[in-house]
Amino acid sequence: MHLFEQKIICQLSNRTILSIVGLMLMLPLHAVSAQQSELVDFLRITATVQPTLEDSTVAGRLDVSFRMRKDADSVYLNGMGMHISQSVNPAVRVSASDDKVWFSGNFQHNLEYTASFDYVASPKQAMYFTGNQIWTQGQGKNTSHWLPSIDDMNEKIEFDLSVIAPSDKTVIANGKLLEVVQVDFNSKIWNFDMTHPMSSYLVAVVIGDFNKTVIRSESGVPIELYFTPSDSLKTEPTYRYTGEIFNFLEKEIGVSYPWQNYKQVPVRDFLYAGMENTTATIFSEAFVVDSIGFTDRNYVNVNAHELAHQWFGNLVTARSGTHHWLQEGFSTYYAQLAEKEVFGDDYFYWKLYQSAEQLLAMSEEGRGESLLNPSAGSLTFYEKGAWALHILKELIGDEAFSEAVKNYLHANAYQNAITDDFIAEIEKVTDVDISRWKEDWLRQTAFKASRVFEFLMKSEFMNRYFDLVSRRDVPLEEKYNILETAIRSGNSFIADEAIFQLGNETPEAVKELYLLGFQRNDVYIRQSLAYSFYPTVPQIFQNECESLLTDNSYVTREAALLSLWNSFPQAQPRYLDATSGIQGFQNKSFRHLWLSLALATNDYREEQKAKFKRELQEDTAADKSFEIRESAFQNINRLHLNGIDLFNPEVTDNLINGCVHHYWRFRDYCRQLLDSLMEKELFKALVIERFYTYSEKERAYLNKKFEME
Repeated sequence: MHLFEQKIICQLSNRTILSIVGLMLMLPLHAVSAQQSELVDFLRITATVQPTLEDSTVAGRLDVSFRMRKDADSVYLNGMGMHISQSVNPAVRVSASDDKVWFSGNFQHNLEYTASFDYVASPKQAMYFTGNQIWTQGQGKNTSHWLPSIDDMNEKIEFDLSVIAPSDKTVIANGKLLEVVQVDFNSKIWNFDMTHPMSSYLVAVVIGDFNKTVIRSESGVPIELYFTPSDSLKTEPTYRYTGEIFNFLEKEIGVSYPWQNYKQVPVRDFLYAGMENTTATIFSEAFVVDSIGFTDRNYVNVNAHELAHQWFGNLVTARSGTHHWLQEGFSTYYAQLAEKEVFGDDYFYWKLYQSAEQLLAMSEEGRGESLLNPSAGSLTFYEKGAWALHILKELIGDEAFSEAVKNYLHANAYQNAITDDFIAEIEKVTDVDISRWKEDWLRQTAFKASRVFEFLMKSEFMNRYFDLVSRRDVPLEEKYNILETAIRSGNSFIADEAIFQLGNETPEAVKELYLLGFQRNDVYIRQSLAYSFYPTVPQIFQNECESLLTDNSYVTREAALLSLWNSFPQAQPRYLDATSGIQGFQNKSFRHLWLSLALATNDYREEQKAKFKRELQEDTAADKSFEIRESAFQNINRLHLNGIDLFNPEVTDNLINGCVHHYWRFRDYCRQLLDSLMEKELFKALVIERFYTYSEKERAYLNKKFEME
């Protein structure tokens, strides 16, 4: 093994300052069985870690304790590409292979052992270095890329982390923050404590520029809500209803929140909507919104879902993928109930109807999946799992269902469970025969649409909605009054369906109904109207559509601006002037649309167009979030297709950089766009000319895809 860069880790409280160097030690003489849990129980990991943004590495000191269940000469932690140095404990020898850290010795049944070692790693995944942030995402078996641990979710360990970070940064991690100590002029150490064990995939660290506000639940649990300083005015709308959600779930689940505290932090370029790390949910900064953005893209559902995981997934963890629905189905179910508490019954039934439509479509296409299929997709584990619980609760009654859930959580707390463990608790509290439910909802691949329809029909709102849907092919004169009543109803979903049906008629024939919709002071009804006239606005509704440009919805404003700009060329400068200061969501989609339209508008602010171009181009840069970059690329490409070329060398470099981004959806978008551009000889020549200015990773992709070396 080659030598690698030396790292220094400073730790206080009887821990020496350690110099990390790479050593290749002898591997264990005897291989360990894949069923290592039969040999050893890992009890506690105390780790000090120091991630470094500049070179995307992490150095660490790890102390581990374990108790033997059988005699053995070696056991291991998972550790991907770890360079380690031996500890001073002669009873336990430490060595590394490509994907494991080995402990060798004369280990005897029922005795407890400890080992300590230093390591350095360059994580390929699980720890991400984005902008000026560092964050982790261990879902699955990935934590071992930055922290020696156990990939098997059935191994529960108490993790106590200390994190060394620059003095001007904030650190968030699992558990209670005990203290922050200045190590030297440039760094501090943040010491965290967990009091209960958890699966390794739930270990988390975030380092960045964050402030926080703290609220307390009715039960006294501190809830820390983090935000970047530039987003301080968005804190309230982003975290709106967080306290109510926490209090509701604790009461509805009937089991006290099982951890010391709760934290939520938004990060850049996150891989998912959110991740339920124990006590420390990480979520995408795309959900950081102002009060207008809350209308269209709020964090409420994700907020409730990740919080519910603190019980379902973190307190009780599924034993294998076969039982993954015990985590995702339950968390989806309780998030739906939380949204019902916040937004009301109609919203609750509407969301259930939307998920049922997706599941039914998948089932009718022959793609239905059993809930116990470990390879099933998210729609099955999340939405079908939630539906299974709604139907079960209706079958056995609210009281029995609630008691069974509480018993299930208590019986399996800080352990792993399978579906039969939950079924056993159901069968203890009710004499109702659930054998048909088990067959229909756990084993069958088909979606039980008829049963779901019966459930939905309990809602008076859904009855009215289905009645209105049934009239889509009815002549206008026979349903005119019904549509008018629907628009006047005050129910956004009913009115939306009515406005949808107006689209089948000539605008003149239903002018009064459209005008009635515009007069409604309902942001969602007016949003439906904005989409109804996309991308062309009839002349008779020009004034009304112009009023949409000031609605409390960025989605409405964006649709209205584009439609009005397309429809009335003479008024284009007026529309652009009226919306020039709007940024929109975190991805700046409104601003990018505005810039594109401004550049495409003749004789509009000609002296500023170079500046507009530059703004779009700069938003493709690697120091921007992938959401901003993708929006900028999309608008630049639309302009390109319409004869306005912004693909200069800088944008081209940024696009190629996007082709190796860690977020696969953005990466795939960049690759598809690059493929189309490389068909043009001038563009391809530019890439060839600049080939050796690209990073090694970028060159490797280009060479593999286009054979450029």
